[in-house]
Amino acid sequence: MYEAHFNLTRKPFENTPDSAFFYANPDHEEALSSLVYAVTERKGFVLLTGEVGTGKTTLCRKLLGSLGPEYHTALILNPMLTGTQLLRAVLEEFGLECTARDRLRYLTLLNQFLLEVKLSGRDAVLIIDEAQDMSIELLEMTRLLSNLETDSHKLLQIVLVGQPELRQKLRSPRLRQLDQRITVRYHLRPMSLAETGHYIQHRIRVAGGEGLLHFDDSAVEEVYRHSGGTPRLINAIGDKALLAGYVRGTGRIDRELVDMAVRELKEAA
Repeated sequence: MYEAHFNLTRKPFENTPDSAFFYANPDHEEALSSLVYAVTERKGFVLLTGEVGTGKTTLCRKLLGSLGPEYHTALILNPMLTGTQLLRAVLEEFGLECTARDRLRYLTLLNQFLLEVKLSGRDAVLIIDEAQDMSIELLEMTRLLSNLETDSHKLLQIVLVGQPELRQKLRSPRLRQLDQRITVRYHLRPMSLAETGHYIQHRIRVAGGEGLLHFDDSAVEEVYRHSGGTPRLINAIGDKALLAGYVRGTGRIDRELVDMAVRELKEAA
């Protein structure tokens, strides 16, 4: 609705994991560097955690975009599956046709594929998002996937991504072997007040609104107060605030417009 009015190429505050909007604040930049390092150095298991809405999925998309053509990648967004279903999903994400229906055949196909990838001089990376929803048994199965290896190399790098409760789950005695194999861990924190302001302007700039839209200092402070620096909440408030600015006919977003946006979000909840 308001895109044409403000001459935007897209909505600045859509809550989708679009890597074009990736904002490299120090925490996210360090997290991305850690992930890239772990994958390129074949560290095996990697753990990325963060509260709801802190940008984990966007970071995963950015990681996938950072890896070159020498990597085969698979991204599982919904791991609430049985062990057999997860294996099938992994194979399909790697672009393999699955005519069989049993777990042993799936494992054989995956092992053959990973060996071919290694022989071609490439690497395979599996990212599992929302991993806190996985059962103990399913998490243990991911450890068994890491057993697919040659005498000198792991055939599959695995990145587990989830909310803080994933860290608690990994401390279970039944998962101690998996927990011990995680070589790189990173926990995303919410943004500071200053980072929140930079984030807002970054997204406006990417959407083509620089010079047309501006959140003043009072607006940024109010966004931060209500969001706690969590990107998903910043986006929700920002979108409603721009709609309020459109209705009022202004591209200057102040505290009053942010308060209107917050009230509307609370009423809709």
